[in-house]
Amino acid sequence: MSIVDKVSDASNALLSRREITCDFAGLGGKLSRLDAVEMVSKEYGLDGKTVIPMRLRNHVGRPAITGLFYVYDDESLARKHVNPTIFARLEKSRAKKAEKEEAAAAQNSDGDGGNAEPEASADESSGGKEAEASS
Repeated sequence: MSIVDKVSDASNALLSRREITCDFAGLGGKLSRLDAVEMVSKEYGLDGKTVIPMRLRNHVGRPAITGLFYVYDDESLARKHVNPTIFARLEKSRAKKAEKEEAAAAQNSDGDGGNAEPEASADESSGGKEAEASS
């Protein structure tokens, strides 16, 4: 069973877009808009198209999210139809995600990634506690 379940898939010929409504099972409160776009794009083969997450709704008492996505063939047409604020928020999220990935890559390229020192101090502190407990 897939995490992404299609609820409806409608073609809006008047606005030249496809409107997909999906349920994301087991991801309540953990799904970002960019992750949802990636999952829908992979699931339905929408590479090269503009996918805009319009609504992600959490369900009360269930770990599920229902999302509404608009799929355009042309980004300029999407920018005409959709509120510019939505595009600004998506760009801001993409910039934050890219910044985090760069920081993680920089940390990993340092060699040990700064993980050697905390592990050594944890071993020393636990060794002292074990010695006290055994005596």
